[in-house]
Parts: sequence; C-alpha cells; structure tokens
Amino acid sequence: MHTCFRAVLFLAAALAASARATEVEITGWSLRDGDRVVLLGDTFIEREGQRGFIEAALVAAHPEASLTFRNLGWSGDTVWAESRGVFDPPAKGYARMLAVLKEQTPTVVVIAYGRNEAEKGEVGLDAFRQQLAKLCADVRTAAAGSAGPAGVRLVLVTPHPFETADAESRNAWLARYAAAIRDVAAAEKAGLVDLFADFPPAANPSRRLTENGVHLSDAGYTAVAERFVAACGRPAVTAATSARLRPLVVAKNELFFHRWRPANETYIYLFRKHEQGNNAVEMPRFDPLVAAAEEKVRAAVGGSRPQ
Repeated sequence: MHTCFRAVLFLAAALAASARATEVEITGWSLRDGDRVVLLGDTFIEREGQRGFIEAALVAAHPEASLTFRNLGWSGDTVWAESRGVFDPPAKGYARMLAVLKEQTPTVVVIAYGRNEAEKGEVGLDAFRQQLAKLCADVRTAAAGSAGPAGVRLVLVTPHPFETADAESRNAWLARYAAAIRDVAAAEKAGLVDLFADFPPAANPSRRLTENGVHLSDAGYTAVAERFVAACGRPAVTAATSARLRPLVVAKNELFFHRWRPANETYIYLFRKHEQGNNAVEMPRFDPLVAAAEEKVRAAVGGSRPQ
C-alpha cells in the first residue's frame, strides 16, 4: 500500500478514536415531554421518513412523553440547500427550508449532512464546516420563540461509512467531514449521533448495512435507530415494538410529505404559481389528517396525545 495512502487511513482511524474518547463530552442530549422534533438533512433523512425506523424507535423509547416528529429531508441535499432550490438558486431553496422549519415550531432539530459535501475532499472542507455552523445559527433564529427562552436544541449527525468497493479511500475523506461535524457540535453545544465513529458494530465488521454501499438497508436503519436511542440515554427498543409502530409512522410521514412537498409544487409555490397558486389554500387541510395519524402513533405506544 502506498505510504501516503497509509497515512490518510491512519489519520481517519485516529479521528475516529478521538471521537470515541470525547463522546461523553458532546453527545449528551435527550427528548422531553412535548418536544416537537424536526429532522433535517439529505437522502438519509428523507428515506428515514419513508421507512420510519428512527422515529418509531425514539417514540417507543419515550412512552411517557408526548412527542411530534416532522421530516424535512431532501434527497441529494447539502448544507447549502442545493437540491431544495429546484428551479431557483440554492439561496431561495435555503430560505424556503428555513421558512418551512419555522412553521413546524420545533423545540429540537436533528441536522444530518456531510456525505454529499465530502465528495469535494479537502477543497470543500472549510466551506462545509463554516456553512454547517451558519445553518445551526440560522435554524436557531428560525425557531426562536417556538422553543421557549432556552431556544431550540440541536442534534448533529455524522454520516455512516461507505460500504462501496472504494470504501477505504472515500471513508478517509468522510472521516475529515465527520470530525468537522463533531467540532461544530461541540462549539454549538449540540447533541451528537456519531454514526461514523460507531458504525457498523466492530464485533461484526462483515455485516453489510447498505443496499448499494451508500444507502442504508432496513438492517442499516435498524442499527442507526438503536444508536439514536442510545445517544439520548434510553434503553433499547424491542424489534416487535418498532415493527408495530413503523407502519403508523410511515403513514403519518406520507401525509406530511404531501403537505409540505406537493407533487405539483411548481404550480402551487414556485415559478408557475401564477397559474394555480390559489390551490395553496388546500395544503393546510392536511394538518388535521397529519395530527390524527400522529395520534394513532401515540395511542399505539401508550402515550398521551401530542399538543
């Protein structure tokens, strides 16, 4: 193996070890009764909305708490909201993202980015770190007033490792971006779910948790959900409980997806809204449907109705 490449891999291992050593200092976070949780991120988060593993596990792990979850994931997205611009510049997509987030009045925002940005390597690292910090600040501003005097609580998530044929080289760079996320989490006094440092389980390194080396399989999301529950200090959730809740979570998330991302959004919200923008008044009619679907989730876990 080339000496330079060995050095890169050594650095990646050192960063992961450092993350484990400081885990107790920066990972601490919890969910409280009445929390309104927004999940913000790229493909990892959008697919979670379609599968519901993380949300179901967190709800089941807090049977005494009344929690609501809103998934604002967008496949292929970055901390600059480059996918959310659609036909507009990313800056407009970024502004729309913050506006939708504000509408959800969150008390907790989970932010999961870094995988797409890491493809730029060293050239993009500083810009990513700066923009992630800016995103944290902008999220706090957008949520100001909805989370009480203490403000919104943030939880940052590092990307899980690649399982592709070229995983070693890609993960060497991903390690640098995961380290940047840890730095921002510490600076922002945010919680952390460190999927890069703690995934896959060291006891079973041959276990594949992705469908294609990049995107998580159901087994991968199950493992990730376990880490979310552990990171907020709760005991593990049984597979039977999660399986019972997941269909209800997915049904609720689908209703909310149509609420904030209608199939004809170009006509309702974007550059063709002069044609059918009047139909935007229909979107709030999803709200009671989403609330009713979420109440089914709470009833299934034995908790109280979300406020």
